[in-house]
Amino acid sequence: MATSRRRFLTVSAALTASLSSRLSAWCPNAQTATSPRMSLGLVTYQWGQHWDLPTVLRNCEAAGLQGVELRTEHKHGVEPALSADQRREVRAQFADSPVQLVGYGSNAEFHSPDPAEVRRNVELTKAYIHLMHDCGGSGVKVKPNALVTDVPVQQTLEQIGAALNEVAAYGADYGQAIRLEVHGRGTDELPHIRTIMDIATHPNVGVCWNCNSTDLKEPGLAHNFRLVQHRLAQTVHVRELDVPDYPYRELFALLTAANYTGWILLECRTHANDPVAAMARQKEVFEQLLSEVAKGE
Repeated sequence: MATSRRRFLTVSAALTASLSSRLSAWCPNAQTATSPRMSLGLVTYQWGQHWDLPTVLRNCEAAGLQGVELRTEHKHGVEPALSADQRREVRAQFADSPVQLVGYGSNAEFHSPDPAEVRRNVELTKAYIHLMHDCGGSGVKVKPNALVTDVPVQQTLEQIGAALNEVAAYGADYGQAIRLEVHGRGTDELPHIRTIMDIATHPNVGVCWNCNSTDLKEPGLAHNFRLVQHRLAQTVHVRELDVPDYPYRELFALLTAANYTGWILLECRTHANDPVAAMARQKEVFEQLLSEVAKGE
């Protein structure tokens, strides 16, 4: 009996360790005793826009960043024109790196009053969906980008929402989420984003929080955040976390309260003589913010 019990405990411990390891591989953002609730990565917007893909991966790894959103039209060269072999090579480079391909930062937008332009952007989004599917990403970021002069606001918002439903349904077939960045003149206001999301009801589309100044409009950040917190995507774009012009401490508290377990992606704007050191510094600030929120400071 004692031998059987010891064997049971040994096998149970081994199975638990194996399951934990597999869960970590399948769900890298899952909460564990030693990992943060959120993961830090990079958007190749300014820091990274002039790096080829091997350099992106090498620099993110050196700085301790866990993932990257590849913005379109940058030196990394991951674009829909890649051949099947080139896409396999991109996937292989990520497979050989601890840095994950979070997704694609496209400029696809759906606000134009020209139906042909909207259709072009829908088809472009579908091309990005195929690209990320082939390269091993998990989603595509799109934009609303503007309210249109001489077009009723509600009409523009409904048009954006309808386009999102189409690309979200398409993306679901390829395992690619659609992430609507809070962006654009007028469309960066959270009440408008909420209206868009009330129309874009497909569960495969969510909101990519973007840390805009409009987030702070009355009645304030907490109210505006809660307008869309039930539809958050797995990506949040931030600028430098140690600048005083945005209440990142409050944002992290709101994200934690909302049980957000996705990506915090650096989309930094300042010039950095040593981008790797600058990213490493941002990781330190990120971990400090997580610690402060966890302690209720």
